[in-house]
Amino acid sequence: MSALLSFFGVLFMRGLARLPLAWVRGLGWLLGWVLYGAVASRRHVVQTNLRLCFPGWSVARRRRVSQQAFIYFAQAWLDRGWLWHAPDAVTKRRLRIEGALDALLGAGPVVIFAPHFVGLDAGWTALTQQLAGSPQTTASETSRRHFSTLYSHQSNPQVDAWVLAGRKRFGNAGLYDRFAGPKPLVTSLREGGLLYLLPDMNYGLQESVFVPFYGVAAATVTSLSRLARLGRARIVPVVTRMTATGYDVQVMPAWTDIPTGDVTVDTALMNQRLESYIDTMPAQYFWVHKRFKDQPAGAPSVY
Repeated sequence: MSALLSFFGVLFMRGLARLPLAWVRGLGWLLGWVLYGAVASRRHVVQTNLRLCFPGWSVARRRRVSQQAFIYFAQAWLDRGWLWHAPDAVTKRRLRIEGALDALLGAGPVVIFAPHFVGLDAGWTALTQQLAGSPQTTASETSRRHFSTLYSHQSNPQVDAWVLAGRKRFGNAGLYDRFAGPKPLVTSLREGGLLYLLPDMNYGLQESVFVPFYGVAAATVTSLSRLARLGRARIVPVVTRMTATGYDVQVMPAWTDIPTGDVTVDTALMNQRLESYIDTMPAQYFWVHKRFKDQPAGAPSVY
């Protein structure tokens, strides 16, 4: 039964690629409201995160943003249908890259700081399609920058194969197991690659430090600082925003003050700058994640 449901689920996502974007977003709006009403445990996580991070907000504002967060989450999930299955021209038309492109196209390794906004897959697709080139693009038409990222395998084999194929769609990108260690990532960076890194989640206490996130102690992995130092790479923030016509992928200037040699200082600065990005579109951040799941010794669970 599980395999059959997975088969029809993937078939449904493929079908979405044929629909106008407005229809896909409308279905996502409906799904978001269903999830908000039906999944009380995850609604509690979102509202707890917002209460901790924005204590000055009214209850009504937190409720409104949490509702929007579920809608954006559902819309972004359904958008994977066209991101991974629509014709190349359709995908490219809906993804706009802007900002400091020279920071990515210049020579040398780059760690891309890609925070967990709902458009994270759209940002990856845009970069690998438009900057690395599709398999049909000749070397003379693109710089052919090699992209890599970390990947967490899905428990369902059919879904896992579908997600892997979607994220490998463009640019001959490398997806490395999150538990395989840093060696393949560092090797890729030292060969001049670009690493799409999403280090702003709570992945447990191993290799994490407690640093402020909106004034709350948050266990945060130090991989951004460590990999930039080991790979001798620049750090370039890339923030993806969902829009009515697709997604805008904003490439920002490279950071010049990280790594410092102190991973705690670097990670705290990463969170501080992330806050400024979130403030511009709080409902599009990945609040469904238990960001404060791990607490300092002796502190009670916030969830």
